Amino acid sequence: MGLAPTPAAPTREFPARAGLEAARRARGPESPKWGATILFLAPAGLLLLVFLIYPALYTVLLSFNRGRNGIFESWVGLDNYTRLFSDPDFINFSTFPPSGALWNNVLWLVFYTSIVIALGLIIAVVAARVRYESVIKAIVFIPMSIAATALAVIWKFVYSPDSNIGLLNAILGAIGIAPVSWLGDQNIVTFALIAVGIWGSVGFATVILSAAVKSIPAEVIESARVEGATERQIFFRMILPMVSLPISVLAVTLVVNVIKLFDLIYVMTRGGPGKTSQVIAFTMFQQAFEAGQYGYGSAVAVVMLVLLIPIMIFNVRRFRTSSVT
Repeated sequence: MGLAPTPAAPTREFPARAGLEAARRARGPESPKWGATILFLAPAGLLLLVFLIYPALYTVLLSFNRGRNGIFESWVGLDNYTRLFSDPDFINFSTFPPSGALWNNVLWLVFYTSIVIALGLIIAVVAARVRYESVIKAIVFIPMSIAATALAVIWKFVYSPDSNIGLLNAILGAIGIAPVSWLGDQNIVTFALIAVGIWGSVGFATVILSAAVKSIPAEVIESARVEGATERQIFFRMILPMVSLPISVLAVTLVVNVIKLFDLIYVMTRGGPGKTSQVIAFTMFQQAFEAGQYGYGSAVAVVMLVLLIPIMIFNVRRFRTSSVT
């Protein structure tokens, strides 16, 4: 004879919670508290208005003015932009490869961004497989803790053409190679500066990507190895797609750093030799604050702003999506 089924235990309902739910239903949907919302958002909104929106709009207006010596009384329309894009020191397509400040930013964008991400990912993946991971990441991150100005001063001594001072040329001299003027040769100065930027940023990329690599479940990697996947296949078909979102965020950060790059160029070369190592931000500083052509310098600043806007839009859209590939 079978046992009678045990009756289901009645759902326990707390009187206080039931009363609260009933009161909420009786009140209907809550209306937004606009007063409190505005009160909390007002300080941040005021700071954005004063230090971001107003300066940006004012700079756009100044770019249509001559603005020499800080006197903004001569409206010139698009003359500053016409002059800017016809200036061979800003962009020059008459030679191959092209030259100018804008082209130098492109070189920084291609080589600096790609090499920093590649080295950061490689070091992060390799360091995760050794016992002294924290030591490796600490050593790689040391340059990131140095101020950009101090970093530039250090590498200015490293690149010195005097073999008695410059570390790099002293090493070359020890193996019988003549000293090289790393910061005085127009053909290599930009790449020498990019190398400095890479050395200073790889640690940052390593730390970011190391955290992303560690977030990948170990069971997924182990199961792939059990199924016979090679380390190459695991890296390109599993690790790389799974960290694509952190890589894209890191890439956006590096691109922004490239567009507003100034201090490294200012300390190490001041745009030289001649004007071969100038970038957009240094051109803006030189034209506005050294030459006193504030209208022309404002036009350069607007070009920087226009270049940054699509990057920011991409970054916002990337954060809103749940996809990582």
